[in-house]
Amino acid sequence: MSIRKLTLLACTVTAMSAGAASAQQLVYTPINPSFGGNPLNSTQLFAEANAQNKYANSGSSSTQTQAQLFAQQLQSEILSDLADQVTSAIFGPNAQNSGTFAFGGETVTFTRTLGEVTVNITANGSTTTIQVPTSTNTSSGVSVQ
Repeated sequence: MSIRKLTLLACTVTAMSAGAASAQQLVYTPINPSFGGNPLNSTQLFAEANAQNKYANSGSSSTQTQAQLFAQQLQSEILSDLADQVTSAIFGPNAQNSGTFAFGGETVTFTRTLGEVTVNITANGSTTTIQVPTSTNTSSGVSVQ
């Protein structure tokens, strides 16, 4: 036999002896229990997340006294009332075209132009500018915010 025939015979025998190929469907199984994974993985994943966390928990309010918490809440309420007054002066029923509010070393000035309201907030030497667009209904002369 020639080498060519031997090679062909060897390939045929190898192909016949290999048998049928089989396959099965790939199935994805999530690891995280939040997405349907095994609930026993939660402790391990939580421990790994905490080990990788670079940020310390500094938002704890348990270190503040009752007086500090009260002062913080009172300050928050006062600032909220001031914000309501500023908002009412700019957008309320008796809206002004310009104005200035000063409190605690901060200054809020606003100016109403035809298409927008410009609000400048100055605190500690830095100024933040906010431009709020407004639209005017010219047929009735009513300003819509």
